[in-house]
Amino acid sequence: MATRVNRQTVDLSSYPDLVVVYLGMRVNRLYGLRTLMSYGPQIGNPAAGNPDGLLRHESLMWSLFPMHMGIRQYWRDLPSLLAWARSEPHRLWWRDFLRNSGGTGFWHETYLLRGGMEAIYDDIPQHRGFAAFAPLQPARGPMFGSATRIGRPHDNTAPVVTEEELYPQDPGR
Repeated sequence: MATRVNRQTVDLSSYPDLVVVYLGMRVNRLYGLRTLMSYGPQIGNPAAGNPDGLLRHESLMWSLFPMHMGIRQYWRDLPSLLAWARSEPHRLWWRDFLRNSGGTGFWHETYLLRGGMEAIYDDIPQHRGFAAFAPLQPARGPMFGSATRIGRPHDNTAPVVTEEELYPQDPGR
């Protein structure tokens, strides 16, 4: 019986260190629409700067209500992604967001072809992705930076914003 489905697959052998990242920004409060509209274009179009290692960038819409926009990115390797994340203007955007989420929430999940996954959920009220089935824990200490969470602390270990910058007067650490 002949099929009408044109099935295709991909050969990823040229991308042994491929990294896929899903990110989302969710409006938690009405004033968060303003935050989404101001930050969204900044994080939603990194391809405009043609960062080294970014293979593909795609915009997504998770939901209209609450407004929840997202992106999916494909990176050549983890060092390329981490270098871009630590560059301007992304580093400044991330620092400012972590100081005040502006009525929004942000999350990302990272998947490495060579193995390893990690995620962060900042001001996300509903459990999604890994958080819907895996135990949550504070992103503090060794779990603060993404390279350590993914099990690759040797890959550019300094987080975009250090724990000391985010919690400067925290005697509980």
